Parts: sequence; C-alpha cells; structure tokens
Amino acid sequence: MMRMLEAGGVEPIVDHEREPNDDNPLGYYEFEPVKALKEDSSWVPGARGKSVKVIYKLVYDLPANVDYRVIFMQRDLVEVLRSQETMMRRDGLDPDSIGRDLLLQMFQGEVMEFRRWAEAQRNIRIFYADYARVVSEPEDMAKEIAKFLDTDLNVRAMAEVVDPNLYRNRSA
Repeated sequence: MMRMLEAGGVEPIVDHEREPNDDNPLGYYEFEPVKALKEDSSWVPGARGKSVKVIYKLVYDLPANVDYRVIFMQRDLVEVLRSQETMMRRDGLDPDSIGRDLLLQMFQGEVMEFRRWAEAQRNIRIFYADYARVVSEPEDMAKEIAKFLDTDLNVRAMAEVVDPNLYRNRSA
C-alpha cells in the first residue's frame, strides 16, 4: 500500500533503516520513530499530507489532537501468520513454539477491538482495504483510495506498482 501511495503522488515518510530482503524485496517503508509514538510524537505534525506506515497496535498512540485518514490493510489472518512463520524460520526462530490457534485468536480479538476503538474516534477516518482485492483489482482499489483521501492521485501509476507475485502466502 505504501508503494501504491508513493506511485500515486503521496510522499512516504521512511528512514530506510531496514533493507529489502527475501521477505520484503521492495522494502519496508518503515519509520523508526513510529515505534516510540507514545514517548515522542513531535514528528506527527510534519507528516501532514504524507504517508506513514503505522501498525494497528500503535495507532492508539497517535496524538488525539490531530485528524487522520487511516488505510487499514485487511488481510486473511491465517495468511498473516503464515507470512510471519516464514520470516521467523528465515531468522532461525521456531514458529511452532507459539500455538498457531492461540495466536490466531489473539490477532482476531485485537483487530476486532481496534476496529471498535477506531470507529469511536472523532479524529480518525478509516478505509478498510482488502489485501486480496488490492492485488486482484488494483485500479478499482486505487480509485477508492483516492476518493477516500479526497485528493488527485495517479491511479494508473498506483495500480501498475502492484505485484501479484508478492502475494505468496495465500489462503486456499
């Protein structure tokens, strides 16, 4: 999604601390200060009009006195777990040491709780983008995202950067 937004004309805030690798060959689009939002959010006002990748667990820590448009990437949680397990194995960790069913239940509960919380926030507008649909219908999704952001984006360029080959952990 970050790559789509960048192609469409939205400047990403990234630090390139984490290099592209086999798990994410196009890069991570991460910004380390996001991880310390609770302690230091002084960078947030400078992000206005730009894109910043924030995992859902850290959205709670965004300052409440700023308005946000959040694109929440919805992905089948079994696929997410499969992807995480692959990364753990590459890093020499044992993903089986954590019960998959328990982890899945935990993720599902956290996502449901986040959705309820986000819907109640007056300063957050949220667009739920289905990952599988982004991959299968990139131009349609790009149009919907441009409408949600209420800005003139290069929809064609957004659609062109979607690489279906990177959707490697599909559910059956």
